[in-house]
Amino acid sequence: MITELSIRNFAIIEALSISFDKGLTVLSGETGAGKSIIIDAIHLLVGGRGSAEFVRHGSEKAEIEGLFQLDDPNHPCFAKANEFGIELEDGMAILRRDISSNGKSVCRINGKLVTISTLREIGSTLIDIHGQHEHQELMDETMHLSLLDQFGGEKITSALKEYQQVYHTYEQKVKQLKNLSENDQQMAHRLDLIQFQLDEIRSADLKLNEDEEMLEEKRKLSNFERVYDSLQSGYNGLQGEYKGLDWIGLVMGHIQNAAELDPAYKELAESVSNSFYQLEDAARTIRNEMDFLEYDPVRLAEIEDRLNEINQLKRKYGKTVEEVLEYASKIEEEIETLLNKETHIDQLEKEIASLKKDLLIEAEELSALRKISAQNLTEFIHKELKELYMEKTVFEVQFIKNTESFMRNGMDKGEFYISTNPGEPLKPLSKIASGGELSRIMLALKSILSKHQGVTSIIFDEVDTGVSGRVAQAIAEKIHKVAVNSQVLCISHLPQVAAMADTHLYIAKNIIDGRTKTTVKSLNESEKIKEIGRMISGVEITELTKEHAKELLQLAEQLKIH
Repeated sequence: MITELSIRNFAIIEALSISFDKGLTVLSGETGAGKSIIIDAIHLLVGGRGSAEFVRHGSEKAEIEGLFQLDDPNHPCFAKANEFGIELEDGMAILRRDISSNGKSVCRINGKLVTISTLREIGSTLIDIHGQHEHQELMDETMHLSLLDQFGGEKITSALKEYQQVYHTYEQKVKQLKNLSENDQQMAHRLDLIQFQLDEIRSADLKLNEDEEMLEEKRKLSNFERVYDSLQSGYNGLQGEYKGLDWIGLVMGHIQNAAELDPAYKELAESVSNSFYQLEDAARTIRNEMDFLEYDPVRLAEIEDRLNEINQLKRKYGKTVEEVLEYASKIEEEIETLLNKETHIDQLEKEIASLKKDLLIEAEELSALRKISAQNLTEFIHKELKELYMEKTVFEVQFIKNTESFMRNGMDKGEFYISTNPGEPLKPLSKIASGGELSRIMLALKSILSKHQGVTSIIFDEVDTGVSGRVAQAIAEKIHKVAVNSQVLCISHLPQVAAMADTHLYIAKNIIDGRTKTTVKSLNESEKIKEIGRMISGVEITELTKEHAKELLQLAEQLKIH
């Protein structure tokens, strides 16, 4: 769920910080106070289209930042973030978007710069926004089959996974067959090319890690003179003209004399003696090393030539010797396949035919499960619509089976159809025009599907427009029902909806120093009564209005308990 939202220099908002809780949060206030602007900011935060018009007049950029807390370790946001290499520490996702006055956007998730499309993909797992005319997934017929699968639960998920495993193998085999079935001239050109490449790699007779070993040998040969000079100087210091060991021997003798006179210096004498003999051994080792050191310019030239040859192959076939050898192995298999093309084509055709039979079995099982799920969903939807006083509305999931080819999600195309009036034919849900009816249908679907979709937060932006009376009360109860499984933010002008709120935020605007400023206040119990009274009667709030508001709040509390 979204827990914190920070907005700066966005439209009429100068600076605003809002904390959100679980359950149903209602945002109310006078028209034009900035309620929808807050939702617009959230929409942009999760990848909506932005423009310079959103930047507050006189500001260089608008800044929007939101903190999302993910309590479920299986939340789809984790997988999506991992796909883009974004780490969600402690289940927190911090989304940020800056829009400059020239219209450019900068997007970040947990501090990492991302593209708008990445922000949108991850944002879609966190927030689901529904307005009066825009209903996203529910109004996108291409998403209906996915929504049905989510409603179907583990049985459909398992069947779909089994189908997709077979489909993935089938897709690979079809691709291999297509590549092998290309025209003979292309195949001949390909065969000539990879045969040349294989011969070139084989003639080099590469060995694993030989480039690294040669680089080490080259380094030693290249540094021969410096190494020899250093050893020579060290040896001269110990046993050459500087007579270092002789001087240390003299020191050793003096300290030993002192130790004989005073036992307190015995340990010091032993230490000096040990150092003398260690340095004497070191001098012998240096002399031996110098005797064996040999500069070989011919070997150095051979190494450089070999490294050049290896580097040429790495530039063509891989970053490392191992990758070059792996590439050789790969094209060797391809050469064998091309030389025996007809045999491989026959084998692939048999495998594809067998996979088609398996796919058909898996697809039929998946279709059967979907039809059962569709019947259950239809019953649930009709029950929800009845409670929303749309008992004459007919809902149906219609399937079209694609018998020509297999698709990634099976052989079905599914779409939601609706008829809102008796005698009228069923029409695609996306073609329903009435705003009030559409809002109720959407709420019915959301009441059922919200617990299956895994979205952290759902936003309703005035979806209750155009309704009143008992329908308004039914909508209020449905919105609260959705809030049981998901955090819900709702902009509403209906007192019935406001009364059901777990948190009520009042949005107001004031003019300070000639500029409009939007503020947000969380209402206490008495302030809720006053605001709901304003929503009931308008500007003038009487004692009777307050009593009505109290009654609505009491009724809401009773409904929440049940």
